[in-house]
Amino acid sequence: MRRIAVMNQKGGVGKTTSSVNLAAALAQQGRKVCLVDLDPQAHGSLHLGVETHSDEPSVYDVFSGSRKLREVRHLVGENLWVIPASLDLAATEVELVDAPNREIVLRQAMQEMLKEQPLDYIIMDCPPSLGVLTVNALTAADEVFIPLQPHFFALQGLSKLLETTALITRRLNRNLKVSGIMLCLFETGTRLAADVTDDLLSFLRQSPQDTPWANATVFNSRIRRNIKLAEAPSFGQSIFQYQPKSAGAMDYGALATEVIAMEKAVVGHDSDISQTFPMPAAKPAPPASDQQRFAA
Repeated sequence: MRRIAVMNQKGGVGKTTSSVNLAAALAQQGRKVCLVDLDPQAHGSLHLGVETHSDEPSVYDVFSGSRKLREVRHLVGENLWVIPASLDLAATEVELVDAPNREIVLRQAMQEMLKEQPLDYIIMDCPPSLGVLTVNALTAADEVFIPLQPHFFALQGLSKLLETTALITRRLNRNLKVSGIMLCLFETGTRLAADVTDDLLSFLRQSPQDTPWANATVFNSRIRRNIKLAEAPSFGQSIFQYQPKSAGAMDYGALATEVIAMEKAVVGHDSDISQTFPMPAAKPAPPASDQQRFAA
């Protein structure tokens, strides 16, 4: 059982697209997957054809205490469920400001749901901010996947994300690890994309072993720019329903294979993904100047 928070406080980097299509790809490969939409814009829900109105239950009702997670989930395909968001979710930041244990509301609700319905993956699409909804996701998760556009400013913002995961690890969730970085909107053949990727790899290789991101994997599967990925949400479909032979479907299918292979490398097969698996060993550290250049 893997609980993955997909987070980036910067918008437009492919966060929701990656959450939805990775979930759909894993479901296609036989995994039981639940996508939890924690963004008040509800784009992840709409992407899978679920539109919640003011009188319909959503994950907001879970945070308000009036519903259970199992009561608001929707089956949207074989092996694939979605727990939708709504605009009401924006009020959660204010409503939970003085609530006791406000950081663990989602974790407690998730533990209760999993007692009744075991899943292979829970993927949480976090809002583009570092507020109480994202903190709830990080407290409930075991892993963080960071979608990253290979641009200079994206690297600058990465340091804030990593600081947040370190804070959550120290105070709320000692099991949390940054286990994967997804390079999205990738432009193959450009010098900038290659340089930023090299800087990222250099930084990760020399990160201290006591940091949550020390052994993070930069997935080999690059999510290329593809107009079909942008078109699919308007039809309420994942890329695999909308254009299964497109470059976008190929990229997310390959990414899902890599994610599953993280277990295969340990247990030798893909039939049991409930076991705890160690992260890969860190690579040799490059010269210190690379770290300084990344952090500048």
